[in-house]
Amino acid sequence: MTHAIRIHETGGPQVLRWDEVTVAEPGQGEVLLRQTAAGLNFIDTYHRSGLYPVKLPAILGMEGAGIVDRIGPGVTEVETGDRVAYCMAPGAYAEQRLVAARQLIKLPESIDDRTAAALMLKGMTAHYLLRRTYPVKRGDTILIHAAAGGVGLIMCQWAKHLGARVIGTVGSDEKAALAKAHGCDNPIIYTRTDFVEAVKTLTGTKGVPVVYDSVGKDTLLKSMQCLQPRGMLVSFGQSSGTPAPLDIGLLNTHGSLIVTRPSLAHYASTRPELEAAARELFAVVNSGAVRVEIRQSYPLREAALAHANLEARRTAGSTILAI
Repeated sequence: MTHAIRIHETGGPQVLRWDEVTVAEPGQGEVLLRQTAAGLNFIDTYHRSGLYPVKLPAILGMEGAGIVDRIGPGVTEVETGDRVAYCMAPGAYAEQRLVAARQLIKLPESIDDRTAAALMLKGMTAHYLLRRTYPVKRGDTILIHAAAGGVGLIMCQWAKHLGARVIGTVGSDEKAALAKAHGCDNPIIYTRTDFVEAVKTLTGTKGVPVVYDSVGKDTLLKSMQCLQPRGMLVSFGQSSGTPAPLDIGLLNTHGSLIVTRPSLAHYASTRPELEAAARELFAVVNSGAVRVEIRQSYPLREAALAHANLEARRTAGSTILAI
């Protein structure tokens, strides 16, 4: 027997339970993974609350790292003893778990397990946003909301590495300093400054070609006002709640804008896409251009506390659950 954090009903952090569970032998194409760390992400709170429905009872968590204990029939991607990591595979809040081998990426020696657990979902998200949804190029000025969060810190560094000027919104002086130390040229403390006016001032009223918005309800419409004509609003999260339905006419009013709601699942839907994204992610980390900032670590059984702190905005950078 082993343990996992499960929910039997949806709700607040209090519904997270430390349960004893049974893990079967790996089947066709599966691996039994002995986990060492799991990443904490806002999507985990959406699953827990019921915003994104899951079949109950459910083990939460979308990313993790560990060691391959046993492999099932037909597995060719990894071998027993390999250090691996994954994302987009629900069930990470567990000491042991089964996972499809096609979802695993072998870790280079230069990437430790804690870093991998904090990196995979956030880093792969940063990759598809910056490299594929709107390919950032040298000379661009971009706006990133929640710039001091786990995804935000990676994006700020990577965008700076690509030659962009980075404007970012944050909630405090401490988070502004953190974002600035990670490549954000112009942090805006949205709690006391109107970020639309600040962006207009910083860009000489021109606006930016792209806004990356993971906040949602509180920022979506104002994000549109930050865009230059034919700009792109990339809405990839909703930490403040679900945005109201969008009046499509506003896209014309604000200058023939483009709005997209992308997800990693659609940008890494095949094994070659997954491997290519991971190679580029590991390369930019190994080069030193992107540092993974693990600012909080909790034992797995304290996942409820981790969720409460994340939702209360008492965290910055990445958070892991140590196993």
